[in-house]
Amino acid sequence: MQFVKPDINIDFTSKRKTAFVISTVFIIISIISLIIHKGPRYGVDFSGGTLIQVKFSSPVSIDDIKKGLAEIQLGKSSVQQFGDQNENEYLIRTDKSVLAAENFSLELKTVLETGTGGEADIRRIEMVGPQVGKDLREKALFAMFFSLLFITIYISGRFELKWLLSGFIAVVLICAVMIILKICNFFSLENSTPVLIAAAMIVTLILFWFLELKYAMGAIVALIHDVIITVGVFSIMDIEFTLPIIAALLTIIGYSLNDTIIVFDRIRENQRKYHKKRLEIIINGSINETLSRTILTSFTTLVVVLALFLIGGGIIHDFAFAILIGILTGTYSSVFVASPILLAWQGKSKKR
Repeated sequence: MQFVKPDINIDFTSKRKTAFVISTVFIIISIISLIIHKGPRYGVDFSGGTLIQVKFSSPVSIDDIKKGLAEIQLGKSSVQQFGDQNENEYLIRTDKSVLAAENFSLELKTVLETGTGGEADIRRIEMVGPQVGKDLREKALFAMFFSLLFITIYISGRFELKWLLSGFIAVVLICAVMIILKICNFFSLENSTPVLIAAAMIVTLILFWFLELKYAMGAIVALIHDVIITVGVFSIMDIEFTLPIIAALLTIIGYSLNDTIIVFDRIRENQRKYHKKRLEIIINGSINETLSRTILTSFTTLVVVLALFLIGGGIIHDFAFAILIGILTGTYSSVFVASPILLAWQGKSKKR
């Protein structure tokens, strides 16, 4: 299906400086928000504690719920409405890990009904210990870090035939990160994992620049761009960061990479076919040639995710929202971030 005219020639590359400024502004805002909030607002999955979902038969006030919780020493818990207002459903979060046994459920049901005067139905109780939450945070960060490194191996091998070089860099970085992490754990340094992985990614980009792994660097910069902006939006909107959001971020990485590879593949083909043309013209023509496919793929995926976001229910709402942001940023970065980065090497070669 041809969505756009085959002879279309939009000058994307001439707008790359404007796009870089826009991306930089969004990334800076995201980082500032994360610094102000001291990182994303972790859910029970990562911070530890207890999550309780309860449904009442009639409207109740949050203050009455808190009064009932105070009787079982959960008075400092946060209570928020869940789903539509007419459903009378609430989420209770506390940093205290309680035993989700049957007697606790009955005791909780009794104090809530006494405090609110309505019939309470305990839908779910999830408990995560603080150490388990810390382990899950580290594993989630390493999952994204390793996925990005393995992607660099594939991109470098696929487009530049540098399998061994990129593989060697990835192995060295993984070993270095694991050794430094062991040292940090030995000296009981708190919150060392995020800083360590951020430093490793910066070193990776520097190595790619000097070793001229231009396709890998273009893809990785685009993926980091998408992840940071998505996490930044969650931080700005004060949305909880949970395990499903990590799954959404990994999905975003895969989606954005797929779109980037399509454009890169066309650029490589056109470089062989029109090797006398300037790289800027080749990149611009390649983006235009794949524009129909990019728009159709993004639009159809967006429709499905939008349906999940609007009518999928509260449980999947944040996951769908993360995917929604990821599709928009992923499509944008494939056109305005990943591909124009290849032009940076053109200026580097001219200086040589």
